Amino acid sequence: MVVLSLQVVQFRPSPPPQHFPLHSHRPSKGNIIRCGIAEPSGEPAPLGQKTKYNDGFFERAFMTLFARKMEKFAAPAKAGTETKKNGWWNHDYESFVEVSKRVMQGRSRMQQQQVVREVLLSMLPPGAPAQFKKLFPPTKWAAEFNAALTVPFFQWLVGPSEVVEVEVDGVKQQSGVLIKKCRYLENSGCVGMCVNMCKFPTQDFFTNEFGLPLTMIPNFEDMSCEMVYGQVPPPFEEDPVSKQPCYPDICSISNPSSSVCPKLQA
Repeated sequence: MVVLSLQVVQFRPSPPPQHFPLHSHRPSKGNIIRCGIAEPSGEPAPLGQKTKYNDGFFERAFMTLFARKMEKFAAPAKAGTETKKNGWWNHDYESFVEVSKRVMQGRSRMQQQQVVREVLLSMLPPGAPAQFKKLFPPTKWAAEFNAALTVPFFQWLVGPSEVVEVEVDGVKQQSGVLIKKCRYLENSGCVGMCVNMCKFPTQDFFTNEFGLPLTMIPNFEDMSCEMVYGQVPPPFEEDPVSKQPCYPDICSISNPSSSVCPKLQA
C-alpha cells in the first residue's frame, strides 16, 4: 500500500489530523473489492477457517517483492523450506508469512518495526516521503483519497476491504477502511506479527514519514481491522493491543500461560 500510494505521487491530483474517538462507521456504497476470494460466498471464511484465495500475477509479484526485501533481515530458513531465488512466481502468501516469522526471530518489538520501516523505505524512490507530504498534506481530502487507494491496492496483503465513514475530531469523513478479515493475521495466527510487523510500522510510516496520521484498530475477536486516516495513533503503552494475549490454539509460537503475547513484551 505504501509503495502503491507513491505511484499516485507521480501525478498531481487537483484537490479541492486529529485523536481518539471514532467508530460509528458506515460502508460507502459500491466501494468494496473482494480480491480473488475463492470461497463460494465470495466472502472471507468464518473465524476458525482459512479463507481460500485465487492470487493472480499482480498479487504474487508483490508477495515475492516484499518477501525478497524481508529475506535480507530474516533468520535462515529451516532445511527443506527454502524458496527458490529465481522468477516472480516462487513466493505465495504462505511463504511470504513464513519469511515474516523468520524476521521476528531474535528481535525485540522495536527492532521488528525498524526492519519493516527499512523495507518500506528501500522500495521508495529518493525524496518520495517529502513529495508525498507536499502532495498530501494532512487534510480531510488527503485522508479520504488515501483511504480510497487502500481498498484496491492493499488487498493482496489484507484481503477484502471497504471505505467507511468515521469521525475524526468531531468531523465525519470517508477516511476509514474496514478490512473484513485480515489475511495477514488469519494466515500468521500471531498477535505479535499483526502488531509489530503491520500495525505499528504502517502507522508510524504514514504518520511520521508521510506526515498523514493513520490509526489501525485490529479486532482480535473476528480478525477484522479498521484503518482511520487522519487519526493520530496513541503510543504503544496507551493502545489496547499492548495487553492482547496470544491465539493459543492457532499460533505456533504462542505462550498460553502468558496473559500478554510475549512478542509484545520484548
